Amino acid sequence: MNTLFDKIWDKHVVQIVKEGPTQLYIDRLYCHEVTSPQAFSDMRARGLKCFRPRQIYCMPDHNTPTHDQDKPIEEPVSKKQVDTLAQNAHDFALVHYGMNTQDNGIIHVVGPEKALSLPGMTIVCGDSHTSTHGAMGAIAFGIGTSEVEMVMASQCILQQKPKSMRININGKLGDFVTPKDVALYLMSQLTTSGATGYFVEYTGDVVRDMTMEGRLTLCNLSIEMGARGGFVAPDETTFTYLKGREFAPKGEEWDKALAYWKTLKSGEDAEFDKELNFEAADIEPRITYGTNPGMGIGISECIPHLDNIEESGQASFLKSLDYMGFTPGEKLQGHPIDYVFLGACTNGRIEDFRAFASIVKGYQKAKDVTAWLVPGSWAVDKQIREEGIDKIVEAAGFKIRQPGCSACLAMNDDKIPTGKYSVSTSNRNFEGRQGPGSRTILASPYVAAAAAITGKITDPRIL
Repeated sequence: MNTLFDKIWDKHVVQIVKEGPTQLYIDRLYCHEVTSPQAFSDMRARGLKCFRPRQIYCMPDHNTPTHDQDKPIEEPVSKKQVDTLAQNAHDFALVHYGMNTQDNGIIHVVGPEKALSLPGMTIVCGDSHTSTHGAMGAIAFGIGTSEVEMVMASQCILQQKPKSMRININGKLGDFVTPKDVALYLMSQLTTSGATGYFVEYTGDVVRDMTMEGRLTLCNLSIEMGARGGFVAPDETTFTYLKGREFAPKGEEWDKALAYWKTLKSGEDAEFDKELNFEAADIEPRITYGTNPGMGIGISECIPHLDNIEESGQASFLKSLDYMGFTPGEKLQGHPIDYVFLGACTNGRIEDFRAFASIVKGYQKAKDVTAWLVPGSWAVDKQIREEGIDKIVEAAGFKIRQPGCSACLAMNDDKIPTGKYSVSTSNRNFEGRQGPGSRTILASPYVAAAAAITGKITDPRIL
């Protein structure tokens, strides 16, 4: 096969169970507060210790409030989960980046920015969007709680090897078209199950031109196509991003690592189980109209008419539109919105805040819009302030909140009320994802910014 996926996977195989799964060695396990408690409890009950504790990093993010983090969490379930993670990390001698410390943030933002995620690694976490770390040139995927325990106890996991897919995206993206738009476009073409059973390697002109932040966004959304994960072969962009970061190799170790990383690419004779090609010219700023990320359109387009939907999918299509309060054939540009959310492990990085600020500079927030601008980490927050982005957005009537998952999902204080419309840079628009009865429109930071200052869905290219 000679694909990059094969090279990394094969290097980590401990043994292959006859007529069964592969025992795969794991280089890095990330733990957050939601999916780890039962794993720790079972480890205690069995009298087990973590096999390689220095390869496990713990961080609360889903339940952390994005304001007043110096005070105790008021919501009892959130407080218990955050406190339990801290106690478990202490009891099992694991690194813990606690809430309101300079190391904290969203685990899928902090891992890459600290260079805890490196090319050639296998990386897991009890969270589906672990695929984000694939942007570093790693095999990264989400696992279940019982598998979290397996990795804690043995630093290995039992997995069936997925099939391989290569997605080539060539050409040059137009103005205000972002990696988020690329991912939303791919989902609309493949559907949310089109990559089921595959691990996706992204390549082509568009991917090579992306910054690391952009690649992290693209890989983050691989799971929304049904893929086991997605990744990008490491290149000079990757190496430049990593050099000098906290956990990146130093000195001779850097030279040695770099020599290895440069071998991490698919061979010219590589054979993939499936290969797809797309053109940048076909992608414009995008929005979703339904209740899964694959229900998306270009911002200048209309919601599909019913006769353009396969008969088997018409009932769910209509049910989704009913929930969203939309109709077949409707044009969404100009539709009023109530909330805007900039953040999440999808779009909570410095590049996303630069994009948002570039749109709102010189304007004022629409008076009827509530906007939550949430950095993905304290490191991002620091950079926002060093670059003066906070001054730009504050002059436009916005406020930078404290790091956390925030309104990506309804596990903390930042919930969208029933019936309200949210233009969100997060990754999922499921029913109730951002709060019971909330209506989510997924978009890029540019589109979110345009909506925040106009109070309606707006094409950023007209501003």
